[in-house]
Amino acid sequence: MKRIEIIYIGLFVLLTSLGMVSCTQDTYDDQEHVTEQMIDVRFSVDEISANRYQITTNSNKYVISNYWDLGDGTGFSTGGNSFELFLPDAGEYEIKHKVIVAGGILSSEASSMVNVETSDPISGNLIRGGKFTSEDDIAEWTIGGTGAGNGTWNFNDGNANLTTPSWGGNGIYQAIQVEEGRSYQIDMYISSTTGCSDTWFEVYCGYSDPETVSGDYNEGEKLLSINTWDGSGTTPFTGKFTKVGSSTETNGVFTAAVTGTVYLVIRGGGGDMKEGITIDNVEIRSIQ
Repeated sequence: MKRIEIIYIGLFVLLTSLGMVSCTQDTYDDQEHVTEQMIDVRFSVDEISANRYQITTNSNKYVISNYWDLGDGTGFSTGGNSFELFLPDAGEYEIKHKVIVAGGILSSEASSMVNVETSDPISGNLIRGGKFTSEDDIAEWTIGGTGAGNGTWNFNDGNANLTTPSWGGNGIYQAIQVEEGRSYQIDMYISSTTGCSDTWFEVYCGYSDPETVSGDYNEGEKLLSINTWDGSGTTPFTGKFTKVGSSTETNGVFTAAVTGTVYLVIRGGGGDMKEGITIDNVEIRSIQ
């Protein structure tokens, strides 16, 4: 069993982003001051089996909650000191940990790199280059999928950003292999620093090659959607597409009618996308 010990890093910072009252020290059970020496953010990572890990903290009684970042920008909190982590894709992951203690103090950060050597054969990501971190990643995508085709995709800093002129649009797509009757969950990290107006951003999955389709690609149903006319995307947003987008019939689940090649198409446009919409960590995983 592999075991990775984590080293404590840094000093306290204020938890203003979570809207909690903060201070340099506070009491626990009205008895003693909570100081830096009392708080332990170290944690260990134990390999249970291929792609599965047990995360265990050294947290003590002063900790109210543990905050984790698993390397994809989507953090989560837990009151417990241990949980099981499933990492289905091969790669390196930086696991980060902070704790919240009495008085709303957010500790500094402990972190560790976890190397996953092999993707899970069932739940692994079918998308290639979904992190946009290299030229090879970007080369996996083809620009197209809309009738307008005058928007601009910029690939940098490990993400893809779409901007368009007034009422322009553009898309990117990739071919993947699916099996008849199997369902697949589509998701990605999506953000806008300003919010949008008169804007749509959508995901489709169909059997027709976008190269052969005129106009906007819309085979099958709309699987994921940002739509300002429906009320989504009008203010700054960041998170998983399945969480921040407009409601759709399947919330990103595609079920294959036949075995073969399908095309994941991500496309958007509208009247005001000067700052654009950014995506990262694009994934399709079998869920059935």
